[in-house]
Amino acid sequence: MDHTTQRWLEKRKLTPQKRDLARRALEEIRNGREVLDALRRHPLPDGAGLLSKSVLVAAYHELVATGEWQHDPALLARIRLKPMRTLSGVTTVTVLTKPYPCPGECIFCPTDARMPKSYLPDEPGAMRALQHQFDPYAQVAARLEALHAVGHPTDKIELLILGGTWSAYRRDYQEWFVRRCLDAMNGGEPARTLEEAQQRNETAVHRNVGLVIETRPDHVKPRELAWLRRLGVTKVQIGVQSLDDRILALNRRGHTVAEVKKAFALLRAAGFKIVAHWMPNLLGATPESDRADFARLWEGLAPDELKIYPTQLLANAELYAWWQRGEYTPYTTETLINLLADIKPTIPPFCRVNRIIRDIPSTNVVEGNRRTSLRQDVHRELKRRGQRCRCIRCREVRNKAVNSETLQFQDYTYQADFATEHFLSFVTPDDRLAGFLRLSLPAQNAPQTGLADLEGAALIREVHVYGQSLPVGAEHRGAAQHIGLGTRLLAKAEAIASQAGFRRLAVISAIGTRPYYLERGFERGDLYLVRQSGK
Repeated sequence: MDHTTQRWLEKRKLTPQKRDLARRALEEIRNGREVLDALRRHPLPDGAGLLSKSVLVAAYHELVATGEWQHDPALLARIRLKPMRTLSGVTTVTVLTKPYPCPGECIFCPTDARMPKSYLPDEPGAMRALQHQFDPYAQVAARLEALHAVGHPTDKIELLILGGTWSAYRRDYQEWFVRRCLDAMNGGEPARTLEEAQQRNETAVHRNVGLVIETRPDHVKPRELAWLRRLGVTKVQIGVQSLDDRILALNRRGHTVAEVKKAFALLRAAGFKIVAHWMPNLLGATPESDRADFARLWEGLAPDELKIYPTQLLANAELYAWWQRGEYTPYTTETLINLLADIKPTIPPFCRVNRIIRDIPSTNVVEGNRRTSLRQDVHRELKRRGQRCRCIRCREVRNKAVNSETLQFQDYTYQADFATEHFLSFVTPDDRLAGFLRLSLPAQNAPQTGLADLEGAALIREVHVYGQSLPVGAEHRGAAQHIGLGTRLLAKAEAIASQAGFRRLAVISAIGTRPYYLERGFERGDLYLVRQSGK
C-alpha cells in the first residue's frame, strides 16, 4: 500500500476520539448549526485540523445502525461529501479496462504502457483502476464502499466502463468484465454466467440503471448492436473528435465523417443513448473552423450527450513532435474560454454537456490551457455576456423541491438522421428540468438493425427523472423522483407514437430498471422490453 493510500485510510478511520468529536458536531448540525462551523468548534487535537466529512458520515451511520438515532435524510444530505455527484438522480461508478492494443493511431493520444490508450495513470479514475490492477470486481466494490462512506446512496448505479475502444477487446473478456462488475453490485457471490448476474441485479441492493461503454465509429456494425445489448449496454460514447475529413486525416483518426454518421444512425435505430466526444484545437483547426465544426453536430447527428475535450499537449503524444517543430500551437486559456462561451449557448435543450475538459492533471500539460475549472470559467464569461446555456446539465432541477401542479409539459421535436426525435419533458416555471423522456420514431429508410424486438416499434431511448438520488422505495417531500413523472412521460410517449402510426413501444432498459417497466405493462423481449400500444 502506497503512502498516499495509507494517509487517506488513516484520515477516514473512526477512532474513539474522532467518534466522540463527530457525535458532538453532529448534534450541533442536527440542531441547525452550519457544518463547517460545527467542525471548527470540535477540531482534532494538537492542531491536526478538522474532522473529514467521511468521518462524520461514518459516525452518523454508526449511530443509526445501533438504534441511537433515527435515519435522518436531511441531516445526511447536509454532511454528504460532494453532493453534486448524485444530484442527477443516479450514482456513477467509473471503471477502467486493462491496457490493450488500440486500433487507432491518433497523434493527440498519450501513450503509457501501464494504461489503456489515451489514459494517464494520475487521472483520478485511472489511478483507482491501477491501484486495483484493473480488476473489475475490486474497482466497483471499492468505489461503492467509498461512495457510501461519504454519504451517497448506492442503490442506483450507472456503470461507466472506460478504456478506449471497447469493441476492440476480446468478447470473452468483455463478458467477464461486465459479469464481475455486476457481481460486486450484487453483493459479492460470483455468478456462473452473465445472464445469472443480470437476473440477480434486477432486485439487488446496488442496481445497474445504466451501462456505458466507449468505442470508435468504425467499430459500430449491425452485429455489434445485439452483442452490446446482451451485455446490458444502454449508452455508447463515440469518439467523433471532428466532422471535417481533412482534420480527421491530419490527426490520423482512422475513420471518416461518413463512418461517424453511419455509426450514429445505427446506434439510434437500436435505441442506444449516444454521447459524442468532440475536440477543439486539433492539429489543423482554428477557433473559426472549430465554431463551424461544432455547428455540424446538430445537422443530423444530434448527440444526446456531449463531452468537449479541448486538445491538450502532452509529452508522450505524437502531437508533441509537431509542436516542437513549430507546426502546432495550443490555444491559450483566454482563446479557449471565448470559443466555448460562443458555442455553449447554441447547444439544443435535448443535449447534456457532461464535460468541457479532460480531468488530466495540469502537470502533464506542456503548453496551452492548464485550468481544469474551465466549466466555471466559461459560465462566468456567459454571465458577463448576459447569456446562458440551456443544455440539460445547466437546467437540471437537482435538489430543489418540485411542485407537480406548476410543472409544464414540453415536446421538443427535432430531426436526426433517419428518425424523428421527441424530447418530452416536465419543466418548472423558471425553466428547470424535472424529468424527461427520449422518444425516437424511426423513418421507413432507417438502418436495418436485425433486432426482432424493434420491428415496427417506436423506441424509448431514455427516461430520466432528476433530483438527489434516493434509495429505492425511499421518498423525499417534493423530490422530482417521487411524484410520478416517469409514468406520466411514458403515457405521453405512447400517445405520440400511436398517433404517428406505431403500434408497439420498445424500451432499451437497463438491467436494474427492468422491474419498473414490467410493472407498467411492458413484457420481456429478446433484448428489449416491449409493449403493444394501448395495453
